Amino acid sequence: MPVTDTIADFLTRIRNASAAKHKTVEVPASKLKAAIAEILKDQGYIQDFSHADDSKQGVLTLKLRYYYGQPVIREIQRVSKPGRRIYAPADKLPRVRNGLGIAIVSTPRGVMTDKQARRENVGGEVLCTIW
Repeated sequence: MPVTDTIADFLTRIRNASAAKHKTVEVPASKLKAAIAEILKDQGYIQDFSHADDSKQGVLTLKLRYYYGQPVIREIQRVSKPGRRIYAPADKLPRVRNGLGIAIVSTPRGVMTDKQARRENVGGEVLCTIW
């Protein structure tokens, strides 16, 4: 079955795997998903990720992270959707849980967190929020 919103599918797979307490989750690979996974790793939401080539587009394998048996990712939501894109300038980027969480933003300078985008004074499409 074809998926129209691949980023939402990516986030849903992470959400479901962490709720089921899986150690890893595999998702179809893309450059945008790899950039999001890199941010999740840098911010400490996942342990690691790897890219494996297959006959199609490749597979990203994410190692999920837990703290005392509870998933580190408590909530992960898609903000900008194919039917309704959400763009924000640098000064209007959302603050997730008053700075405890992050928003991932796709900017002209690449995919980055809301804090990095504010520091570089660049806005863009708000892809998702993580807490």
